[in-house]
Amino acid sequence: MKPLLALLSLLALPAMAAEPTLYGRYENIALPEIGETLKAKMDTGAYTASLSAKDIEQFTRDGEDWVRFRLATKDADGKVYEHRLARISKIKNRADEEDEGDAPELSRRPVVDLELCLGDVKRTVEVNLVDRSSFNYPLLVGAKALREFKAAVNPAKKFTAGKPDC
Repeated sequence: MKPLLALLSLLALPAMAAEPTLYGRYENIALPEIGETLKAKMDTGAYTASLSAKDIEQFTRDGEDWVRFRLATKDADGKVYEHRLARISKIKNRADEEDEGDAPELSRRPVVDLELCLGDVKRTVEVNLVDRSSFNYPLLVGAKALREFKAAVNPAKKFTAGKPDC
């Protein structure tokens, strides 16, 4: 009877969730498959991650959907990258939120699975490809990827994770 009571008392304890790692609003993130480290905005208001890309072209290889692109960053060398397409994302255009009477226009973006290295943590996350060259940060890390990293964001901090070391 005592072992049963001991087991039941353990089961009654609240589950201790691992504390999230606290990051700043902006962080340096390495993309090992691309060989670049980019400045990223950690954005809890966005759902998916977005990488600044141009010349985005979908194609088929061995019966699978693929996408090729170039980075759309200040220091991009023009190299072409190819990745298997994970899916097509439908994203509501932010400007359309103001027009309450109209149905929001959706943009379709290719999504790839990419390894990201934040601090000393590496995760594979879904990243949509879109030209972000008019933004200050070529990589946006949304809530879905932040969950993968078990991350919390302190908007008063910047670059708390240091140089990526995965």
